[in-house]
Amino acid sequence: MPSFDQIRLRLPRGARADAVLAFGVFVLVVVAEGPRLSNGTDSMPALIGSWLLIVAVCGALLFRRRYPVAVGWFTVPATGVYYVLSDIDGPLVVVPIVVLYAIAARGRLQAAAAMAAVMVIGVSVGTLFGNSDVTGTAVFMLTGWLVAVVALGTVRHGRVAYAEEEARLRATEERLRIARELHDVIGHNISMINVQASAALYRLKKDPAQAEEALGAIKAGSREALRELRATLGVLRRVDEEAPTAPAPGLARAEELVASAKPAGLDVRIERTGAERSLPAPVDLAAYRIAQESLTNAAKHSGAGHVTIRLAYGDRELTLAVEDDGRGEVARPAGSGGGSGIAGMTERARALGGELAAGPRPEGGFAVRARLPYGTTGEPTERSDR
Repeated sequence: MPSFDQIRLRLPRGARADAVLAFGVFVLVVVAEGPRLSNGTDSMPALIGSWLLIVAVCGALLFRRRYPVAVGWFTVPATGVYYVLSDIDGPLVVVPIVVLYAIAARGRLQAAAAMAAVMVIGVSVGTLFGNSDVTGTAVFMLTGWLVAVVALGTVRHGRVAYAEEEARLRATEERLRIARELHDVIGHNISMINVQASAALYRLKKDPAQAEEALGAIKAGSREALRELRATLGVLRRVDEEAPTAPAPGLARAEELVASAKPAGLDVRIERTGAERSLPAPVDLAAYRIAQESLTNAAKHSGAGHVTIRLAYGDRELTLAVEDDGRGEVARPAGSGGGSGIAGMTERARALGGELAAGPRPEGGFAVRARLPYGTTGEPTERSDR
């Protein structure tokens, strides 16, 4: 059975919608002008002039999207001339009103207001010169209608502009998220590979056994980097497909970080306090990436030998601290060739409503401390003995 979206009426859009609108208004005017044409009360020149104006004004709707202001300044006086020549108040006034709305919806408020003022002034002048068909009340009502049309067009423009700006912001945030994710996915493993490659070159002649061990770590690290890169790119490609089934990295894989840092000469220890909880996915991923990037910085920049990862599970937030005993150096900022590790970690924490601080410790070494609110209360889980 076809869905509602498949069977519902599809309204025309774009140039086709303009053509339908122009034809519809033309039919309405023809119906209104029928009695006048059959009675023959007007002279032939006036009749021909009226029909030419009808065709021209309705035909101008075909160009309202490409040249809205020009079409507006043509239809307003042309419609006024038509009502001077015609004895019948036909629906041709719909055309300048539609164009007026289109101009306001494009954000051309000054042009729309000027055209509305010209229409009101024209009708008022006609009333002053003895047009008994138009009264002061009619002028007042016309003014209200025109103000409403311009206001609706302005509201439409504001909504479209807001939607476009929101889409641009979402696209920018998504690009930053992808860049941060790729940096975290690739940076850790590539940094470990770089450290191991340096160690292998240094030990190649002096200690072939240790060099072979380092080359094995390089092979394992490159395989892991390739796996994570393929997984990340696969998620990006599956825009309209079903969600990926592979779990996102989290603290459940913290032991893998410990194992991957060991070949780089880092002795990593994990300390947990508080009742362990089932963390929300964004918090779990952020904690994992912060710990991963901190280990990368420790291996690349601090010359540390021992690293302690402290996880404190509170009632409302997770507190994460990564402390090393290195030289207390900070990774160079982005733009100087040193990556964007600290900035990326800070962005992750702030995106969750938390905060992150990184800097040398008074007793020596370097520390990264992050506070990550749960957002939604995690469920306490049984701690497993490690």
